[in-house]
Amino acid sequence: MAVSTEGSQGDAEGEQDTALKRAISGKLLFLFILGDVLGAGIYALVGEMAVEAGGAIWLPLAVALVLALLTAASYAELVTKYPKAGGAAVFARRAYRNDLVSFVVGFCMLAAGLVSVAGLALAFSGEYLRSFLDVPAVPAALVFLGLVAALNLRGISESLGANVVMTVIELSGLLLVIVLGAVVVGRGDGDVGRVMQFPEGVSPLPAVLGAALLAFYSFVGFETSANVAEETVNPARNYPRALFGGLLTAGVVYVLVGLTASAAVPTEQLTASSGPLLEVVRVADVGLPPWVFGLIALIAVANGALLTSIMTSRLTYGMASEGLLPSVLGRVLPNRRSPWVAILVTTAVSMALALTGDLEILANTVVLLLLVVFLSTNTAVLVLRKDRVDHDHFRTPVVLPVLALVSCVVLLTQQEAGVWIRGLLLLGLGVVLYFVTAATRRATARRAGSVR
Repeated sequence: MAVSTEGSQGDAEGEQDTALKRAISGKLLFLFILGDVLGAGIYALVGEMAVEAGGAIWLPLAVALVLALLTAASYAELVTKYPKAGGAAVFARRAYRNDLVSFVVGFCMLAAGLVSVAGLALAFSGEYLRSFLDVPAVPAALVFLGLVAALNLRGISESLGANVVMTVIELSGLLLVIVLGAVVVGRGDGDVGRVMQFPEGVSPLPAVLGAALLAFYSFVGFETSANVAEETVNPARNYPRALFGGLLTAGVVYVLVGLTASAAVPTEQLTASSGPLLEVVRVADVGLPPWVFGLIALIAVANGALLTSIMTSRLTYGMASEGLLPSVLGRVLPNRRSPWVAILVTTAVSMALALTGDLEILANTVVLLLLVVFLSTNTAVLVLRKDRVDHDHFRTPVVLPVLALVSCVVLLTQQEAGVWIRGLLLLGLGVVLYFVTAATRRATARRAGSVR
């Protein structure tokens, strides 16, 4: 991997004019990515991974890390080459020169974010919340989404300031699981042999691939950082460092969590719990009240929801700026410089989605939609390889996006029919929205012409 040297040093920083405020430093971006990756996936889906892979939870997590890094290399090149809000939709428009294709890619990314926020709201209002506060799940999820929107409206600096605190807390929670798991194994109550045990009658390869699909959801979130490139200071230098650093940090923590959780807790106990990491705390029995870890898990879920909400609102803003969504969605608060209409609309849609499905179904739907986006992005980096820009940017070896394309196809083959149906329905709604928006633009243009 290398950084190209196209353009002057002044342009190298990629500080093009933008209506958005450049307030994200390299360290804040690293924490943004780490906080978005370290979310509900690892806290809520470890048990589901154990159903697929048995005690070898760490292996699909390691595989998913490698697959995520392949696609991340394509994002590193395209984001530093075209540091604009809108992310994958902008890349698709430049590569394929087709508004419909660009819209479909952007809408898949947007739909994945909206579904993910809805799923995180359900995760927030579930067992972890009930461990110390018994409230109805759906109203709690809606109130939670309203609070997330309020913080997002205050601006990117305030949102990322909250992210710093929450990321430290959720990382501490995972490190606590690793330590407590090691304590259980160290005193002889665990079983290290479980980390290489697969479900009876299931071959290792299909077991790992099936679990890797869920594990991949634990890593998605890195792609949301492409939508804050326009608000990042010196994206050409800071973005690749933050992206790979965040993914690798999360990957190491995940693998260690998988190893210690499996060794400390019987696989059947993990698969039966909707709060699997809480089982490690219970088995360790070191005097830590379960509600304390429940609170840490809630903070992790809340952080993922906040960062994904930031992504969906910025993506909506970017697509509106590109003329792919109604221009009203591109309105920005004068003082806060945050896209307020986009924030309100995306929050309302997530509230509606929170009334349907469960976390596992929503997680698989998110992965399906993002794999479509990743197919487009990994192809775009190859198509745009000869496109030169007037500033320095990251450059990835050609073999990596090729391998990433293969990995996306493999993961798509693991999806169930019901998830495909849900994803295609969402995509169909997006196509309808595209043609309605296009017709509205044409009608507005005709009226403006007749007035003149």
